[in-house]
Amino acid sequence: MTAQPAAPSLDFSFLADGPPVAVLGLGKSGMATVDALKASKVDVAAWDDSEATRETAAARGVPLVDLNQADLGEMQFLVQAPGIPLHFPEPHPVTKRAREAGCPIVGDIELLYRAEPEARYIGITGTNGKSTTTSLIGHILTEAGLPIAVGGNLGTPVLTFPSLGPDGGYVLEMSSYQLDLLDETVFDAAVLLNITPDHLDRHGGMDGYIAAKERIFAGQAGPQAAIIGIDTDPTRDMAERLAAKGHPCLIPISVGVETAGGVSVVGGWLIDDLDSASSREIDLRTIQRLPGAHNWQNAAAAWAVARVCGVEKPVIAAALKSFPGLAHRQQLVRTIGKVIFVDDSKATNVDAAEKALSSYDRIYWIAGGRAKEGGLTGLEPFMSRVIHTFLVGEAANDFAAWLKGKSPTTITGTIDKAVEAANAMAQADGKGGVVLLSPACASFDQFPNFEVRGRFFVAAVEKLPEAGLSHEEGA
Repeated sequence: MTAQPAAPSLDFSFLADGPPVAVLGLGKSGMATVDALKASKVDVAAWDDSEATRETAAARGVPLVDLNQADLGEMQFLVQAPGIPLHFPEPHPVTKRAREAGCPIVGDIELLYRAEPEARYIGITGTNGKSTTTSLIGHILTEAGLPIAVGGNLGTPVLTFPSLGPDGGYVLEMSSYQLDLLDETVFDAAVLLNITPDHLDRHGGMDGYIAAKERIFAGQAGPQAAIIGIDTDPTRDMAERLAAKGHPCLIPISVGVETAGGVSVVGGWLIDDLDSASSREIDLRTIQRLPGAHNWQNAAAAWAVARVCGVEKPVIAAALKSFPGLAHRQQLVRTIGKVIFVDDSKATNVDAAEKALSSYDRIYWIAGGRAKEGGLTGLEPFMSRVIHTFLVGEAANDFAAWLKGKSPTTITGTIDKAVEAANAMAQADGKGGVVLLSPACASFDQFPNFEVRGRFFVAAVEKLPEAGLSHEEGA
């Protein structure tokens, strides 16, 4: 078989004849920005507040210029990392200097758009669910044979993408910080899943946060689609505003209420009314890797995007069924007999754990770590689903006190011991169930991050014998 040629790299030579481009912040996306610009012979003036980061960058040949002192009026623009304050609580000193000098401030996604203006752009935002939805859309479009790249806030820096040209598309998870750094970018399909209070210090309050999210729809015209969840008050109000302004392609999505002209999930069934001919398409309750109402919203949004992109319904349905799930977000790890093991290590707070607990019956719950303020308060309604709780980490004793009278509890201390104990209890019970790691805690007491914690859980599950075998028999 003849190997296909690699897609060409992004071309920024249109910037090469101008003044330097300033880059502030040399983390993963900042370094990708520097590398991409240098590869196109663009002059770069880069800076980071961390001396250690600057030393690492200098060793890689990054041209360092102290942007606290440089004449920013002589720069083409400033490419700022999204984690650096743009407005609130107060702008970074370099950001402030750039504004005073009339130097435009953008992010790396804006550079991608300027390099590849003819490609298709799909943006996904929301307080919750955007990573899963982005990955799910990427999976569906890949299964449909479309040339795409997936990244943004999801983790892959966008300026490491190949050039896809007019036949390709970029599927981008967009944080509110990244949306604030857009200028000319317009999304062909823009998804807003939901809005609940978050990052309010970075946006000056709830109104600023909502305004940042609404930027995902900026500049849309013609067939460019605004796909918006209407199950939270701020997004419902936003949908009404867009409709009042005459948005040309507004697609509502909902879980629980059938929406005219949109995509909804009622009683677990995904309903497509995009052609004003309401039809039940797929029972999402049969898809183990998309459990719960929050994942049904993700599936509805992904369905709408795929339909806008021209993917046939049977292809979308098949791709939903084959979606492997996103690591550490209610990820199905293994099934042993009647017992399912689920890694939801990303659930570092009560709100996230609530979504997991609401998704299953007969739960053997592994919880604990470094507790957030409020502990487990708010999870009372879900305790009837929990057969037994296994507690780990710093919060174990406090959580055991809270759980008294709500759930039988065992303090195991560590996740591997919790996995063994939960499996033994679930297998002996014989009625089936879910061994669920959904800690409702940060990981920092025992692990550097939730990813490492999730991988530790998966490794412990993989060591378990098959149903009916002892460790010795299964060796």
